[in-house]
Amino acid sequence: MTEREKLQESAERVISWFRANGKSLPWREDPTPYSVWISEIMLQQTRIEAVIPYFRRFLRELPDVQSLAAVDEDRLMKLWQGLGYYSRARNLKKAAVLIMEKFGGILPSEAKELRGLPGIGDYTAGAIASIAYGKGEPAVDGNVMRVFTRLTACPDDVALPETKKKITEALKAVYPVGEEASFLTQGWMEVGELVCLPNGAPLCERCPLSELCSAKKEGLIDLYPVKSPKKERVAEERTVVVLREGDRFSVEKRGEKGLLAGMWQFPNAEGRLDEEGVRAYVSSVGAIPLSVKPLGESVHIFTHREWRMTGYLVDVDGVPDPFRQATKEELAQKYAVPSAFRYYRAAIMRKGKTDEKE
Repeated sequence: MTEREKLQESAERVISWFRANGKSLPWREDPTPYSVWISEIMLQQTRIEAVIPYFRRFLRELPDVQSLAAVDEDRLMKLWQGLGYYSRARNLKKAAVLIMEKFGGILPSEAKELRGLPGIGDYTAGAIASIAYGKGEPAVDGNVMRVFTRLTACPDDVALPETKKKITEALKAVYPVGEEASFLTQGWMEVGELVCLPNGAPLCERCPLSELCSAKKEGLIDLYPVKSPKKERVAEERTVVVLREGDRFSVEKRGEKGLLAGMWQFPNAEGRLDEEGVRAYVSSVGAIPLSVKPLGESVHIFTHREWRMTGYLVDVDGVPDPFRQATKEELAQKYAVPSAFRYYRAAIMRKGKTDEKE
């Protein structure tokens, strides 16, 4: 059996398997181009279970391209709060504005045009084109590459762009159109997610491709996919300084570029400061420290970076610009504070928490 013949038969099996076993998910109830787009962007780097409530809330408030294009950025960030990778949300809005200007508020159906929109790469373009429009366009992510490399015993490094391109071209040669294209795209993903697992032993007895799988036949499943090691994550020490004046807490907006761009954060400084260092920092931003009390330690892991944080609650007299003063209620409802600061946000939200530490 040639590789093309194997992929053709695999596609037929995956489609049949998905018809019978596909999970019920909110974005599959009515797979419009808009809902497919939003769900695929949310699902990047985020578990399905975590995405579901965000997706439902987002679609309730921003049900179409027009509302997304018009939404205030702070409100958009608040809707996205907790999902992380906030540049995804900004790119959604940028793309929505372009879709309104160039395509009359309707997402284009061709993958080439979709790839020209901010935040939409090959994978997302393929997903929208095939799932929402029935185009013969593969959507190749880590799940699909894992299934493909085990199925064909492909020795190529999946961390390399040329490998993804090679797999995409091989799948496109056997891709159907119409409803079957939609089912195949979702089926490839779901076989990778639920059966041909990324961590732990794959569930070969449940796999629709088990009889065709070269890696299984050769007893070499553990060798695939081949992937070069990731770069070591850089660890950084930071000190989070929660400034409180009366019942209001200080937040500041991060710059428009770089990590957590444009998000609201608690004041923080590089390094691990002791109480004396915290007092000096507070004085340097133009406030008068009245009391300094520990708020505990927290760790937040980004893709290539790790923040090891030490926190302090500081009662102050006078808070200058550029800080914004916010009550607990405003922090909960108005300001999008990223999950990197979740521990400290929770510490001041819990009733009596800060008083217990005093």
